[in-house]
Amino acid sequence: MSQRRTLLEHRERVAAPEAKAAAPAVAEAAGSGCHAGKAELRAAAEAAGKSEILDQYAKDYPQGPHDQPQSMCPAFGSLRVGLRMRRTATILSGSACCVYGLTFTSHFYGAKRSVGYVPFNSETLVTGKLFEDIKEAVEATADPEKYDTVVITNLCVPTASGVPLRLLPDEINGVRIIGIDVPGFGVPTHAEAKDVLAGAMLAYARKEAQAGPVPRAANDTAQMPKVTLLGEMFPADPVIIGRMLEPLGLAAGAVVPTREWRELYTALDGVVVAAIHPFYTASIREFEAAGRPIVGSAPVGLDGTDAWLKAIGDAANVPPARVDAARSIFRQAISAAIASKPIRGRITLSGYEGSELLVARLLIESGADVRYVGTALPRTRWSDPDREWLESRGIQVQFRASLEQDLAAMLDFAPDLAIGTTPVVQAAKERAIPALYFTNLISARPLMGPAGAGSLADVVNAAIAGRARFDVMKGFFEGVGSGDTAGVWEGTPEIRTGFREHQKRKLAAKAKQAANLEATTGC
Repeated sequence: MSQRRTLLEHRERVAAPEAKAAAPAVAEAAGSGCHAGKAELRAAAEAAGKSEILDQYAKDYPQGPHDQPQSMCPAFGSLRVGLRMRRTATILSGSACCVYGLTFTSHFYGAKRSVGYVPFNSETLVTGKLFEDIKEAVEATADPEKYDTVVITNLCVPTASGVPLRLLPDEINGVRIIGIDVPGFGVPTHAEAKDVLAGAMLAYARKEAQAGPVPRAANDTAQMPKVTLLGEMFPADPVIIGRMLEPLGLAAGAVVPTREWRELYTALDGVVVAAIHPFYTASIREFEAAGRPIVGSAPVGLDGTDAWLKAIGDAANVPPARVDAARSIFRQAISAAIASKPIRGRITLSGYEGSELLVARLLIESGADVRYVGTALPRTRWSDPDREWLESRGIQVQFRASLEQDLAAMLDFAPDLAIGTTPVVQAAKERAIPALYFTNLISARPLMGPAGAGSLADVVNAAIAGRARFDVMKGFFEGVGSGDTAGVWEGTPEIRTGFREHQKRKLAAKAKQAANLEATTGC
C-alpha cells in the first residue's frame, strides 16, 4: 500500500502546478534525448526529485577542473558490468537512439546477451506511466530459472523526468531487482558508471549477508584469508597477485566488478580490499561499511610492489618478518625482469581506464622518460600513493584530463611515443609520432608483479623503433588529403584565388559595419 501511495504521489507531483515548469524541459528532453542541454536536463531532474542522487554523484565523481572528459556514454560502463555477469538480465530505459548506440557498442565489445528496452514518449514521461511500463517489464523478466538479478537502468531522459526506480520491489519471485540512474549529466565517465552498478550490488549483497547466512561462490575455495581486488584488470593479474600474496599467508579473493552474484559475498568477506583502481568510490563506501580496510595503489614495478606488499601486510596484521621476507623475494624477481627488458624513449600517456598512473610507474621504472600522465578519472585519496610517487619525479599528472590537455602535452613534450585514446593516437600519427591505443594495446597486458615488469617493453620498444617508417610515409604523403587537397579528386584541385579574395572583402565589410553600429548605438 505504501508503495502504491508513493507512486500516486509521484504521478500527482509531476502533474501538479509547481511541477509544470519542469514538464516542458522533460518533454523537450524526450524529443532530443541525450542531445538536450546538460543544464536543462539537470534542472529537470532536480525539479523531479532526483536532487539527492545527483548530489551523491557530485561527491563520488567530482567533475573539475573542467566540465566533463570527452568519452562515450557513461552508461556503457554499467551496462558492460551487467552483461558480463552470469544469470543477470539488463534492461535500459532511455531514448531509442541512446539505447541503440549502447547496445551496438556492447556487442562490438563482445556482449553475447540481449539488452531489454522500455520505450517511452512525452506522455508516459510526464504522467508517470513509464514507471508502470518498467515495472511490468521487470516482472516479466524476473524468472528465477534464468536469472539471479535484473538490473534496470535509467538513462538521461528518464532520470531527468524523475522516474522513481527506488519504488520497484527489492525482489520478484526470488530474483533481485536493482534500479540505478546513470545520466550523462551526473556520471562523468563510463569507468565510474561501473562503480555505480558495482556499488549498488555490493549494498544489496551486504544487506543479505547481514540478514543471515549466504551461499558460498563455487570458486571460493581458498582456506587462507582473502584480499578483495577492486577494479577490472587483465585476467592474468589476479592470478599473479594471488601468487604474491601466498608468502604472506593470504589469497586473492573476488575481483569487483564480479562475474556472478555470489562472488559479491566473497568480496565482502575479504580481510583487506585492494583498490587497484582507485575511483570506485561507491564500492569503497560499502566495503568500509562492512568494516574492511582499504589499500590503494597496486603491486606494479619495484617500488610499487614493495610498498603495496607492506601496506597489505600491515592492514591484514601479517607478522612484519613474514612481510619483509616476501618483499625481498619479489624485489629480486622484479629487478631482474626490469633489467632484462629496458625501455628507452620519451613518452606521454593518457587514457580512461583508471590504471594510467600504474602504467606510468611501470614505464618509468623500466627506464622510459615519461613526461605527462593524463587520466579521465578524478583524484581520490586512494590514488595519492601513485600520484605522489610520480610527482616526486617531476612528472605532470592531470586528473580529469580533457582531449585538449592530452594533445597539448603531446605537442609540448614531442615524445618518441604517445600512448592514449583513439583521437590522441590519430593526432600523433598525423604528425608522424608513433602511438599506441591505451585500452587495446596497453591494458590488454599483465601489469602486476614480476610478470608485469617486462610485459610492456616489447610493444613499447617496437612502436618507438617504427619512427623511421613514419618519417618515410610522411615524406611520401606530405600535403595529401589536407587543406585544398582534402577529399577525393579525379584531377588536381583548382585554387580559385579570386573567389577567396572576394569573400575576404565581404567579411571585412561586415565586420566594419558591425563595429560602426556598436560604436554608434553602444550595443
